[in-house]
Amino acid sequence: MPKCIRVPKPDGERVRGELAASGLLDLNLRIRAEGDFLLMPVTGDAPGFTAEEADFESCGRRIADYRECADIPEDLRPTLPVSFDAIGDVAIVKVPEPLLPYKNEIGRAMMQASSGIRTVMRDAGVKGEFRIRDLEQIAGSGSSETVHKEFGLRICVDPAKVYFNPRLATERRRVASLVKQDETVIDMFAGAAPFGLVMCRHASPGRVYSIDLNPDAEVFARRSIELNRISRIVPITGDASVVIKDLPDADRIIMNLPQTADKFLSCALGKVRRGGTIHLHKMGERADLDCFMEDLRSSMSALGLDMHIAGVSELKTYSPTMSVYVLDIVKD
Repeated sequence: MPKCIRVPKPDGERVRGELAASGLLDLNLRIRAEGDFLLMPVTGDAPGFTAEEADFESCGRRIADYRECADIPEDLRPTLPVSFDAIGDVAIVKVPEPLLPYKNEIGRAMMQASSGIRTVMRDAGVKGEFRIRDLEQIAGSGSSETVHKEFGLRICVDPAKVYFNPRLATERRRVASLVKQDETVIDMFAGAAPFGLVMCRHASPGRVYSIDLNPDAEVFARRSIELNRISRIVPITGDASVVIKDLPDADRIIMNLPQTADKFLSCALGKVRRGGTIHLHKMGERADLDCFMEDLRSSMSALGLDMHIAGVSELKTYSPTMSVYVLDIVKD
């Protein structure tokens, strides 16, 4: 029979909070009243109270955190991944080396905790110039191809074949909010074209040219264009630094290639109109950001390309010392 403690009703909320904070409150059972007292189910000895036994109803609590039900050794539990990417009904998780023998158990627990997940994939890292993930199925069924929902859109994607980052949803919506009527936009490293899709759903650009070196990017972009009945995106397969030369001058250019986008900035500045904006993504040491921005201004000025950085935002933390930023660069 479950253990519990007897708490005077006036002290109920305070004691319940203390038990929950210390991990002693049994969340699987429902607290019940008995006269002037509350019987609170506990998982261990609660200081200051004498434990007794009583019957309780199950609260039917749904497990929200997969770490609660993952069956792994206690000494490894602190190393369980805190977060994972959900792309449509596909969950993608990075499993630390010590946990690799338990990867299937981690996948099982994730599916138990999330009813919307069809399959769980282990992310073994991004590979190749197409920036696609090396994925291994550790639970569930089917392939990694899925339809991801974002801001009223359905985005067709297979993260094992084409670049897509669900964590940039807020940035995509931000950029879309800046797009003016009939703007010409060029997305130089578009992947599955989510920036263009969000723009066309929530703004009114004239044309969005979505370029990617990966032929599969164009395939998935065209599926999403048809699925969402969008007509202003032009998907293009090719080297952006070459393709861009034959495109109309742009009002806005997106450069989501955090490792090397700055190497193509002169190309983008040569194509964007004066007063136009370039959204350049950059991964780097946080301590070096100011120096990087000053070097960027100096190197472009030396090429006769005047610009200023109108804003900079941190998109995500990459490591204890590194982050991914977006620089809003305006051509002068």
